[in-house]
This record gives sequence, C-alpha cells and structure tokens, in this order.
Amino acid sequence: MDFQAFIFDLDGTLIDSLPDLTIAANELRGELGLPPVSAGRVRTCIGDGSRLLLQRLLPEGLFSETRLARFLAIYRQHLTDSTLPFDGVPELLVRLQPRPLAVVTNKPDRMAHEILQRLDLARHFRIIVGGDSFPEKKPHPRPIHEVLRVLDIPPERTLMIGDHHTDLRAAKAAGIKSCFCGWGYGHEDGETPDLRAASVAELADLMGVGP
Repeated sequence: MDFQAFIFDLDGTLIDSLPDLTIAANELRGELGLPPVSAGRVRTCIGDGSRLLLQRLLPEGLFSETRLARFLAIYRQHLTDSTLPFDGVPELLVRLQPRPLAVVTNKPDRMAHEILQRLDLARHFRIIVGGDSFPEKKPHPRPIHEVLRVLDIPPERTLMIGDHHTDLRAAKAAGIKSCFCGWGYGHEDGETPDLRAASVAELADLMGVGP
C-alpha cells in the first residue's frame, strides 16, 4: 500500500514507558498503604489514558481526582528515568522522512510533548495530539480527523500504527487503515487491523523503508 502519511501511537508503539509508569503507580500505592503491583499488571492497564490506568490500578472506591493529580505529579518526576524508544524506532522515523508523521496518544498532551522532546523524537512529527487535546480521545476519531486536517492528506493515504484496540477502533472510525504492533502492551480485542507487524524491522519493511 502506498501511504503518504503515518500516525503513531506513543506508549507501547514508539516508546517503552512501562518502567516509569510502574514506578509512579507504586509510589502512589505506597502512599496509600497498598502493596506494589508488578510491571506485568501495569502493562495490561495501559492504552486508555491516565484516568482509566489509575482506576484499574487502585482497589475499587479508592480512585479520586485528587489521587489522579497526585499520580500524574509523581509520574512527571519520572517521565524519562527509564523510558526509551523501542529498538529501531529512531532510525525508522529518519527513514520515513520527508513524509508527514504525527502522534496521536491518550497520554496527556504536555507529557507526550515533553517525553518526545527529551528523547529527541519530537522533531520528526508535524503534529502531536494528546489525550486531553480535545474533549474526545481514542477510540473516538476526532484526534485523527484533526491530524488529517493539519496534514491535508486524504484518509485513504494515511496509516495509523498502534499496539492497542483503541488505535484500531479510532482508525476505523476515522476511515483510515491501521497496523497493529505486536511488540507493544495492548491487544486487538476482536478488532481486525489492515496490517500487522511483529517488530519495528517488520514495520519498516511494510512501509517500504527497510534496510
């Protein structure tokens, strides 16, 4: 398929943020007198934004807006302690130039920008859309529609790349093709992507920019 533009998810697609999210979750749980959870448990909760992440990681009845704010404050202190791009991602983004690239994530906008800046990845993207950039986030199509408007690329020439069913559903709702990334944290949850890639190298081959 000849795509003109590519939209990437962030966590579990471009970057491995699991270690720092686990640290933040367990610091908050410790403040509440709760035992730590494993990285494997945190992994299953990523993909739907910070609110649902924390709701899933706290016992029923303990979630509150104050605790969400505290979790985000803790996480901000650890944004890139251990977070790194997945192997091959920086090289892939270079090889995709000069085609327009974008990020659509459910992570808060400010954090997404800051992480991408710190990892020297932000320069590759024409637009970065966070989970609080609009009232709606993935799987709603609005963030993708906004990217298409800014990039001025037809939907049929655009590919969404992500590791979670929210990415696949958002792509379908926006009328664009999707590629599921098998190296991430999420699952397809019954959705059928147009393409699948088990590794960044395989994704590069699908995009026609493999070594």
